[in-house]
Amino acid sequence: MTTARRPTLQLQRQSQTWTAAAVFLAPVLILLGIYIAYPIVNSFQISTLKWNGISAERTFIGLANWKQLAADRGFWLAFRNNISIMVLSVLVQLPIGLALATFLDFGGRRMNVFKVLWFVPLLMSSVAVGFLFRYALATNGGIISTISKAFGGKNIDLLGSPTKALYTVIGVICWQFVPFYMVYFMAAYTGMSFDIYEAAIIDGATRGQYFWRIALPLLTPSIKSAAILSMVGSLKYFDLIYVMTGGGPGTATEIMATYMYRYSFKNFNMGYGSTIACGMFILITVIALATMRLINQGGDRA
Repeated sequence: MTTARRPTLQLQRQSQTWTAAAVFLAPVLILLGIYIAYPIVNSFQISTLKWNGISAERTFIGLANWKQLAADRGFWLAFRNNISIMVLSVLVQLPIGLALATFLDFGGRRMNVFKVLWFVPLLMSSVAVGFLFRYALATNGGIISTISKAFGGKNIDLLGSPTKALYTVIGVICWQFVPFYMVYFMAAYTGMSFDIYEAAIIDGATRGQYFWRIALPLLTPSIKSAAILSMVGSLKYFDLIYVMTGGGPGTATEIMATYMYRYSFKNFNMGYGSTIACGMFILITVIALATMRLINQGGDRA
């Protein structure tokens, strides 16, 4: 009797566990299906249509939009700008964020004021930051031009220069998002045992030696995760760049998101705009997966 009941009790417990898991996961899965899965599938469906996004008339054109996208130099130029933003964001945001987090960690409670001050840019809306720097960097009356004139120079046009606009926008992006990685690395420092630091100091290590030989290797997993976050985030910027330059001058700061917005909501070509959005989705997914595989190779071999 006892041996016969055990399998039944185990099955009942498993059934109760699965039922509880299904009940708690159902709302999340429904929301993911409505707001993520369905829009993705629907975008791929619309990419096969010729549609202005307003009228009820929709014409099925198959893969014509995709053929146009493959040969669209404007889209690939926007993708190249995204790649430039991605590379420079990783090279600028992560080292500065790590340096600030290290400075705050070594400084202790005395640096709490700097924690607040340095975190302020991240609290601001990207749209507000875009408008702020749009006027601060204006050719006439902007901060840079005013300082230049004060020293006998000329007006400096950063956002209107095809060669400088992209790097200016990248600088603003880094200014806003460096605090995020600062906090990210501060959290990683918090997860490290203080006993490790005390043992290193007792053994005669300096703070520099502790950072380079002990802390930095322990922070490597966090640095890898931060690099992936920065890369994926850099490929889907929109609001700050759209407010600051609108993709201009010309196509100097055009990125995939602004290119998609222009075709979808300004040119009223929702079919091709959806194709651009789907192209973004595919490229971002491929780059993210390739980056994760490449970064995690070292950990797998270890």
